[in-house]
Amino acid sequence: MPATARTAASRTRPLARPLALAVIATGLLMVVLDGSIVTVAMPAIQNDLGFSATGLSWVVNAYLIAFGSLLLLAGRLGDLIGRKRMFLAGTALFTAASVLAGTATTPALLIAARFLQGVGSAMASAVGLGILVTLFTEPGERARAIAVFSFTGAAGASIGQVLGGVLTDALDWHWIFFINLPIGLATLAVAAVVLPADRGLGLRAGADAVGAVLVTAGLMLGIYTVVKVEEYGWTSARTLGLGALAAALLAAFAVRQATARNPLVPLRLFRSRTVTGANLVQMLMVAALFSFQVLVALYLQHVLGYSATRTGLAMLPAAAVIGAVSLGVSARLNARFGERRVLLTGLLLLVGVLGLLARIPVHAHYATDLLPVMLLAAGFGLALPALTTLGMSGAKSDDAGLASGLFNTTQQIGMALGVAVLSTLAAGRTGRLLAHGSAPAAALTGGYHLAFAVGAGLLVAAFAVAAALLRRPADQPQPTRPAATTVSV
Repeated sequence: MPATARTAASRTRPLARPLALAVIATGLLMVVLDGSIVTVAMPAIQNDLGFSATGLSWVVNAYLIAFGSLLLLAGRLGDLIGRKRMFLAGTALFTAASVLAGTATTPALLIAARFLQGVGSAMASAVGLGILVTLFTEPGERARAIAVFSFTGAAGASIGQVLGGVLTDALDWHWIFFINLPIGLATLAVAAVVLPADRGLGLRAGADAVGAVLVTAGLMLGIYTVVKVEEYGWTSARTLGLGALAAALLAAFAVRQATARNPLVPLRLFRSRTVTGANLVQMLMVAALFSFQVLVALYLQHVLGYSATRTGLAMLPAAAVIGAVSLGVSARLNARFGERRVLLTGLLLLVGVLGLLARIPVHAHYATDLLPVMLLAAGFGLALPALTTLGMSGAKSDDAGLASGLFNTTQQIGMALGVAVLSTLAAGRTGRLLAHGSAPAAALTGGYHLAFAVGAGLLVAAFAVAAALLRRPADQPQPTRPAATTVSV
């Protein structure tokens, strides 16, 4: 790391760096909460604003498309114009768009506000990890900081489901957006003071406008195609045509980056087998775990008859064990055994989660059938911090924003694929079972069984990729550093 960066980090040791970590984690929490809190309030939003069944999906899709397609661009722009500046601008836009969403009186206005929320989320999220890894330079403190960051993302979805149900039932759906206003303002106020100032490389160091248009258009079209698969089918002319166009745009972007004088995304980042492998593992893992986060909630409500609030509470043990593992032991395990071994152990536990769910009965008992599944979710608390460390390990300080944006992009692509593939498989299996005379609850459960089994297969594939690609000397146990060189986070 350059001496100037080390000097800057040392000046912020006493208090500013833990506060900076808190700010980055809070920004991530807002983004993750917003992704899950909306799903619980969808019925209320539909009734109040008069959404059609098809139109209602755009409350989620507008956010997902903007967020997923702009992460890579926002990450690189953060490296060029300054990561602090990008984080502040993104948080401000997200907060303002949340207020707009909360005051929406028509479907069109809410969808537009959700798209702007996605843009702001991409701007802030894309550079969060980049700020973190340049601020926490010692291996021990970086591991603990990444554990906090990972816990925030992993537990935020469960917290959002509970909070969404409570706010919608106690007040109304508008408050699921208004709650972002005080959090966003507080985040901006603290971030302006504690985040390290960075001038960036300057736009001339990588202002590839053509590449920016190609990658943004390709990702946006690709994610749009995937999220509409459930409506049109995988083999429809529309899906195949748009998918081919998206692939062509992304291929053109890759060619452009190989030949441009100042590429938007320098391809040197992909020369690291560890970085490439970690992003591929994350895509597979997130696609598989969509079936845990979303389909388990649907099973609890549609099969077991849980309310929205009770569903969120039922999933809280998963958030609790993820938090206990990621915050309490993951950093020490990574330091002692290496990120690769910890990641592989976490993936094995997650295979067990989806393997058990693939056999969940129609009339399940929470204590015996579901609670063990929630506790095995501790594997996510092992896997995600280790994977995040590996995904950022090959990035130089000048590329930290890009590496952060790439890591978040593969996460969103994995989520979009999980939504499309697993939901489509579950719905198709349920339809066939209903056609053969199965009861609705049994048919739904059969559909979920298939999705969980496929998700388990994706995790097995992630394990194989991690075992094959994620081999590097840094995976060996690192020597313990003197206590004076570490900072508690």
